Formats: sequence, structure tokens, C-alpha cells
Amino acid sequence: MTHQALTPEHFLANADHTLLAPPTTAAELEVFLDDAAALGVKRVCVSPSLLPVDKRGLEIVTVVGFPSGVHKAEVKAFEAAQAITDGADEVDMVVNPGLVHAADWDGVEAEIRAVRDASVGKILKVIIESASLTDDQIVGCCKASEAAGADFVKTSTGFNAAGGASVHAVKLMADTVDGRLGVKASGGIRDAETARELWAAGATRFGVSATGAVVAGWNSSETATGAGY
Repeated sequence: MTHQALTPEHFLANADHTLLAPPTTAAELEVFLDDAAALGVKRVCVSPSLLPVDKRGLEIVTVVGFPSGVHKAEVKAFEAAQAITDGADEVDMVVNPGLVHAADWDGVEAEIRAVRDASVGKILKVIIESASLTDDQIVGCCKASEAAGADFVKTSTGFNAAGGASVHAVKLMADTVDGRLGVKASGGIRDAETARELWAAGATRFGVSATGAVVAGWNSSETATGAGY
């Protein structure tokens, strides 16, 4: 899959600016939302317990089954439905890792479909924790996500000790879904060079908390690498 060159403006348009730290207070969220609006992102990703919020013209992404993914499918579906009632525009669900490691692809598809049915008309992304999976497991997750009607597959929560997004995982995910689903690279994206590498590998969306730092360092990164973006 080929992309146009990634510019700072295009990066901001495809970034889910993220605040998912568990101790986040309502006051800290308000500062984050003000900063997000000033930064120029289109979307923010926040915890469902912090909803509803004054959107400030932003689209709201939230997470369900987060971060472990071990919640029952019915709980994930309820959480998604409640989040949408509270104003969420997109839902990022964590797949059940036990089902993945057991290669229970019917079970994986069923739980994704339960959340899909609870979030009709909204963007649904499936977080697979790719750094903890084999290539076959990554492919299986992507196929189950597509079969269940998801819109994106996503590399990671950012809370997994095994790591976040990698070029290898993003390329494998992108090759598997072949443009039929989006690929959200999330976890460990802290500079422009990493964003560009993941974009070139096939990412179509980013989950990033260091959004301002990535954009601020863009020009110096271009100078250092000679990249013509």
C-alpha cells in the first residue's frame, strides 16, 4: 500500500491525540482538550469514565476492555454503547488475548462483532497487542476483525510491557487487510522519523500522546535525515 508523503499537517489530521493515564483528573482533561484544540488535531482519545466532555469541535475516541482485554464480550459491548451515549465518536476495543493465544478465531470474531453491533455507525478499531503476538496470530486477529465488521486494526494499547508499534507488525497488518481496513499504529511514537517509518509501512492512523513533540521536532528531523517530506 502506498501513501502520499507524510507532512506535519497530514500527521495531525490522522493522529488520535491520546490521554489514557489512569490517574487523569477532570481538571487535567480540560487542559488536555484545550491543548488539543490549539494543536490542531481532529481527534482525541480519552478514557470512557471521563465522558461526556465539551468536545471543542474535536471528535472523541474512547477505549473499551482497556487495557487487558479480558472483559466479557457483553461487558465490552455495554461499555461501548454507554460511551457512545456519552458522546464518543469512535471506539477502540482490546481483543481478548486468551482467545488469540488459543487461536479461537471464532471467539475473537464473536466478541468483536458484539462490540460492532453495539456501536453501529461509529468507527470501531480492534487493539491486538501485536508486540506480544506471532505473525500468524497477528494475521488471525486481522482476519477476525475484518470478518466482524471492524474499521481498523490497531497495534497496541501503549500499556503492554512487550512494546508498541513496530514497522514489521504494521506492514504485516497492512498487507493482511490490504486497504479494506485501516491500520492504527499506537505505542512508542515519540518523533517524526518513527511516524514516517510507520506511515511508509502502511499505517493510516496514529495513536500518540507526544503529538506536540512529534510536530515540534519535524523540521529538525528532516534536516538530520535529509527526508524530503
